[in-house]
Amino acid sequence: MLRMEHQPLLRGSSSPCKLPSWTLLLAVCAVGIGGTFQYGYNVSIINAPTQHIHKFLNETWSSRYQKELSPDLLTFLWSVIASIFSLGGLCGALIGGSMAIRLGRKGALLMNNVIAILASILMGISFPTGLFELLIAGRFLIGINSGIGLCVQPLYIGEFAPKHLRGGLAMGTSIFLTGGILTGQIIGLRELLGGEKHWPLLLSSSCIPALAQLLFLPWFPESPRYLLIDRGDELSCAKALKRFHGSSEYRREMEDIQRECFALDGEKPKKPWQLFTDRGVRWQLITVIVMTMGQQLSGINAIYFYATYVFQQAGIMAEKIPYVTLGTGVCECLTALSCGLLIDYVGRRCLIIGGYLLMTLWCTVLTFSLTYQELYSWVPYMSMTCVFAFILSFGLGPGGITNTLTAELFVQSSRPAAYMIAGTVSWISFFTVGMLFPFIVNGLKQYCFVVFLLECFFVAAFIFLIIPETKNKSFLEIKKEFHKLNFGRNARKKDTELFERRQLQDEFLKISA
Repeated sequence: MLRMEHQPLLRGSSSPCKLPSWTLLLAVCAVGIGGTFQYGYNVSIINAPTQHIHKFLNETWSSRYQKELSPDLLTFLWSVIASIFSLGGLCGALIGGSMAIRLGRKGALLMNNVIAILASILMGISFPTGLFELLIAGRFLIGINSGIGLCVQPLYIGEFAPKHLRGGLAMGTSIFLTGGILTGQIIGLRELLGGEKHWPLLLSSSCIPALAQLLFLPWFPESPRYLLIDRGDELSCAKALKRFHGSSEYRREMEDIQRECFALDGEKPKKPWQLFTDRGVRWQLITVIVMTMGQQLSGINAIYFYATYVFQQAGIMAEKIPYVTLGTGVCECLTALSCGLLIDYVGRRCLIIGGYLLMTLWCTVLTFSLTYQELYSWVPYMSMTCVFAFILSFGLGPGGITNTLTAELFVQSSRPAAYMIAGTVSWISFFTVGMLFPFIVNGLKQYCFVVFLLECFFVAAFIFLIIPETKNKSFLEIKKEFHKLNFGRNARKKDTELFERRQLQDEFLKISA
């Protein structure tokens, strides 16, 4: 087996410098357009028509009940429309892993588009029918769609990507997410679909990415790991690998999947609650929970909240701020692309630890600059610089690496359940931040960034102490890295068992060859 691991350097077939094939790149695009793109797009577009939806709620209520809608009830209805998306996302995360097991990764994504199209129809007809309840239902369904996409897309990409390109291809998750945010910001401008006449079209436009995925994704095969390990279909697995990696390059990936299949020894996909009692994945699970919570609680939402105020203090006119805000979306896209190019060369640890430490620095500087905003004329420009620098640091580290590591820390039987847990933690954290953040800002003002800088520093320290580098390693090799953490004193005995199992694997593969 050791000889086999060094063969790619002689052949040049799996060298870290080798670029992905067009099939792999197009597959990432076909998966991403109806996956995390939908999440970013639907988070972004709801901001543009806020005032128009308020007017629609007032007019609908008046015509229906012949009385004015009270300000408190208006605020409540708008809060429901905005926050029901998070509840839908949580539901999507809870069912996404099960869909990926029952329907396959590709099948789950294709079925997910039906939910997106139904949601688009409901949101689109809410205005002409005068039923704001359809708008609420549509936002809930598009939330489910986003929750499933965030769960299944990185799962699918992580399983068909070769290990030397896994990080870069898995970054497609973040690239399409940030691309969705930027696209939503552009489409939501008042000159396009953000005006009063066109906001129903804006909300229903999420059917376009769904239709695009239904058109392009069927051309690509199912996840090879799912086909062999979950369904036991070796022939279909080999055909899928040939499509993704080429007929001359697929054998090594096939051998890697066979090793994992042999090591799992017919183990069925686990349920989320089974992971909490499985000592073999204890620290992987703790790591995923810490990283997911760290990503949501890092202060990125506070940065966006303060961005408008910072831009105003820098002298930018109010009507021009939406265009300046596009710069934040461009920053996120550029850093996601940069992270995708660097991740398989620099490594995961360096990028995510560096990102959190830089965010700690910018939180510190921004706290001081917001405190002394009116003392010197140049301080507002420092605050503006910190906003963009924080977004760049977030995209280069936590924003991109978290989903990639979640796929890499677990073997096939645990991976869908791990994504369900990570998705649940992410959506609960997202909802909690949305609920508590206004109170934190009102209570602490600019000093809220002290809380976020402490959180960023803690997560960076945790990753430095716990997470090994996963670059160019198979899923079984990464599992072995966590072995001593999970089993402590019993690790030596477990190592002996693993060594014996590994010898059996090599004999099995020699016989198969």
